[in-house]
Amino acid sequence: MDIARKMGIMVFCGVPVIVGGGIVYALSGGSYLAVGIFEMILLFLFGAFISK
Repeated sequence: MDIARKMGIMVFCGVPVIVGGGIVYALSGGSYLAVGIFEMILLFLFGAFISK
């Protein structure tokens, strides 16, 4: 996989992190810990996908 494709995937995966982080923040009553856990899970999932 070339670098341009990896960068495109990273941008594509960045949108759910930003939007999902806001949703998790609102649903958890303003807990940054919940947002951090959510984003770490997504980081591991997207990292595994990109490293293929």
